[in-house]
Amino acid sequence: QVQLAESGGGLVQAGGSLRLSCVASGRTASNSLLGWFRQAPGKEREFVARISRTSTTSYADSVKGRFTISRDNAKNTIYLQMNSLKPEDTAIYYCAASPLPFGLSVEVSSWGQGTQVTVSA
Repeated sequence: QVQLAESGGGLVQAGGSLRLSCVASGRTASNSLLGWFRQAPGKEREFVARISRTSTTSYADSVKGRFTISRDNAKNTIYLQMNSLKPEDTAIYYCAASPLPFGLSVEVSSWGQGTQVTVSA
């Protein structure tokens, strides 16, 4: 099992930027694919981005060109740089881990506690 701890959420105006961080720990953390999901009120949890140990990345179409996921293997930490934020990006952002590639929440084996991102118009 992988333990995940997010940080970096907050309130920002539309067009602004935020950077989220997630520290992974546990025996299999270094070999896991890591990534981000988000869940807005009244909506299902949706995939945002993921990154492999070798930094192969995948993004949801809704964030391509605006969000960048990166990984520091020495620190077992991933980052989500979010630029050009929109009000529709408002959600709780969850860090996720799995030994296999994921795009659906059912494919994730470990979750962080979540961090709130609010984008005002």
